[in-house]
Amino acid sequence: MGETKYEGEQKKMGLLWKDRKHWMWFPFSFTKYRIENGRLYVEEGLLRSKENECLLYRITDISLERTLAQKIFGTGTICLTTRDISDKVIYLKNIVNPKAVKEMISDLVEQIRSQYRVAGREMYGMGQDASLRMDDSGEGMEYEDLVDGPDDN
Repeated sequence: MGETKYEGEQKKMGLLWKDRKHWMWFPFSFTKYRIENGRLYVEEGLLRSKENECLLYRITDISLERTLAQKIFGTGTICLTTRDISDKVIYLKNIVNPKAVKEMISDLVEQIRSQYRVAGREMYGMGQDASLRMDDSGEGMEYEDLVDGPDDN
């Protein structure tokens, strides 16, 4: 079975970055972060683990927070505001080289948005409940209508 163009492009990206939450400068934590295949993964836990995934193009804002202790130990916390339904805000806590990681994520987000031609309509307004939106006939719009736009028929 052949792979689609999208799958082929995603496989080329591979693992781009990984780290884990640090305590001071020691990586003694069960929270792991990685970016691969156009997605950000956050894995937490030891006995009961949980993994969240966010498509990079859904990231709308990136900020960096550093306390005095984080500056001393060379770490920082990156705050990612997203259009993801399950995680509106993602914190990459106490990671090493936070400025370089923030710039890398910002560049990747822009690259992926332009690569897949993600326009503003895919990003804004999709967080609202689709069942509350009405089309011209007064019926609720389907998901396809929201992505492709209402039919002019």
